[in-house]
Amino acid sequence: MSRHLKRLAAPKIWQIQRKKFKFVTKPVPGPHGTEAGISLGTLLKETLNYASSNRESRKIINTNEVRIDGKIRKDFRFPVGVFDTIGFSTTNEHFRAIISRKGNMELVKIKKEEAAIKPCKIIGKTMINGKLQLNLFDGNNIPAGRGSYKVGDTILLSVPEKKIEKHLKLDKKASIFLIGGKHIGETGNVEDVLGDRIVYKNNEGELIETSRKYAFVIGENRPLITISEK
Repeated sequence: MSRHLKRLAAPKIWQIQRKKFKFVTKPVPGPHGTEAGISLGTLLKETLNYASSNRESRKIINTNEVRIDGKIRKDFRFPVGVFDTIGFSTTNEHFRAIISRKGNMELVKIKKEEAAIKPCKIIGKTMINGKLQLNLFDGNNIPAGRGSYKVGDTILLSVPEKKIEKHLKLDKKASIFLIGGKHIGETGNVEDVLGDRIVYKNNEGELIETSRKYAFVIGENRPLITISEK
């Protein structure tokens, strides 16, 4: 499998220079697919501007200073996706990956305390030896105890422990973030859930109907995570 990808063919979500260079590092298979994740090395070089070359990106990563969701990552091709946290031990900087209104992946600076939690959408449920297991959007599978978990709901996980801290239901008044569709990157509060569609009110007070699959719950009445820099 090729380690590189032509920049002009790279997914839209990648916020990179398309024409200055021909190729860009392709992420390895992992928690996020190519369409939803960007390699850690590219993120350091072209989103954060912490490096001017792949060689410099590797040097930063090899210092054991870079943590993704609380875990040290040393593969410059490791995929980083939406709502992942990126932390730097020496500078004590922490960021969360989000999707902008233009559909690009961006990083918003967050506090250390917030970097310890990660919202994960439930995309499936499985019974393993009589016990419920939640299948999450980032490839994780989490054993769950009692609870009325439904596909489309969100759980807040502590990272890197992956312990369920809170259950956020996709229901009326829930605070949501749109991860797809023409309203991508927008936030609002659910007004109604109609089968595979939802109606939500955006920050301008407009009522908008969209596909349920695009809704990512991030709070009960207001966002519990930072999604923009003020």
